[in-house]
Amino acid sequence: MSILIDRKTIQKFDVPGPRYTSYPTAPVWSDDVPQEAYIERLQQFGRSSKTLSLYIHIPFCRTMCRFCACSVILRPPDEKYGDEYLYHLFTEIDLVRKYIGHNKPVRQFHWGGGTPTFLSEGQIRRLYQHVDERFDIDLESEVAIEIDPRTIDTSKIETLRSLGFNRVSMGVQDFNPRVQEAVNRIQPFEVVEKYNNICRRLKFSSVNFDLIYGLPYQTRESFESTVERVIALRPDRIALYSFAFVPWLKKHQTKIPPESLPTADQKVDIFLRAREQLISAGYQAIAMDHFALTSDELSRSFNQGKLYRNFMGYTVKPADEYIGVGVSSIGFLENAFFQNHKILKNYYEALKNHQLPVERGMVLSQDDQVRQYVITQLMCQFELNYMELENRFGVIFGEYFKEEQGHLQNCQQDALIELTNRGIKVTELGKIFIRNVCMGFDIYLRNRTSNARFSRTV
Repeated sequence: MSILIDRKTIQKFDVPGPRYTSYPTAPVWSDDVPQEAYIERLQQFGRSSKTLSLYIHIPFCRTMCRFCACSVILRPPDEKYGDEYLYHLFTEIDLVRKYIGHNKPVRQFHWGGGTPTFLSEGQIRRLYQHVDERFDIDLESEVAIEIDPRTIDTSKIETLRSLGFNRVSMGVQDFNPRVQEAVNRIQPFEVVEKYNNICRRLKFSSVNFDLIYGLPYQTRESFESTVERVIALRPDRIALYSFAFVPWLKKHQTKIPPESLPTADQKVDIFLRAREQLISAGYQAIAMDHFALTSDELSRSFNQGKLYRNFMGYTVKPADEYIGVGVSSIGFLENAFFQNHKILKNYYEALKNHQLPVERGMVLSQDDQVRQYVITQLMCQFELNYMELENRFGVIFGEYFKEEQGHLQNCQQDALIELTNRGIKVTELGKIFIRNVCMGFDIYLRNRTSNARFSRTV
């Protein structure tokens, strides 16, 4: 269904705001969270019957993509960098396993980066086996890895499949040569097509593409062509991310001339046309910026009300708790966030001293948990049921969120949401501007306890 959005609407809602891959958002976390707090929660988790989602961060890339906002480290293709990293990563994994106390079932296993396939085949095997000896990886669940079509080969993909990886995610972004040159990621369609076909031949259960709209020199017509070519390859899932232009955070983005970027109204037009193309091609719109074939697990999870959002974007949530290992990794365990050191030297130093490499984090208060639930429901399901909130937390929505009533009334008047006696339902227009709706529940944003600067919501 097409949505008509005029320039006035865009100007109204185009404001800086969090992406809500977490709540509370990372800028308000504390540097004072000690590793003892993490150890205590690992031990608590170990005494429970809860299952685990395990994320491993491989930070290395050969070149810097100018659109990137991830935590990456540039290195030439030399095994010595991977060997050094794995030595310290194994130490962290062993520490985490020691405090948990036994082999926990892993219901979701994900390698991200950076470029996980920066590692050689031998290093990939060593890392997988090291984890498999210390945790119980469920091969019937999601075992996923991000791959760069520019740095992969057939043998390495075959190695991944033989180990048990069943889902791959490929960074595509845009097929237009001028756009690729502007963002320093030259990746012809034929390269992506080749490895997509190989993954299909090897029977990966799900092949996913990442696209980005709002890149330099991108137009509605050029991106329409990219989406047509993506549809022809028929990936199971498509993440359609908004380009976050944050040169004050990511200095490499200063190489992108601001005048080369689409305007806010052009950017929304690019997104809406891509969304229309994907839906017409049989993809289901999953929450804010993901699309999936109805046969894919993500689509089923969304329809069953089980969708979840974290630092990997929208995902299924087959496990109770989430642990991240590797430099800069983030975990969410027993209602607390923990993030590892982002500087590689500091990460290595902590592990040389046999300390968990925790740099910062946040233990959630009861209010944090209530607001986290509300924001997650709106971001993931586009609705909030008041009775479910009351049953979970023992709070009555209208009383607890008295100060938010004005914001909700404004959202309703702006046709972003519908308010009923039972709850909140987000409209089609509201799905485009869901971050704006959620910002009204963000107490830290309201009180401005941080000087953080965010990307714009359009």
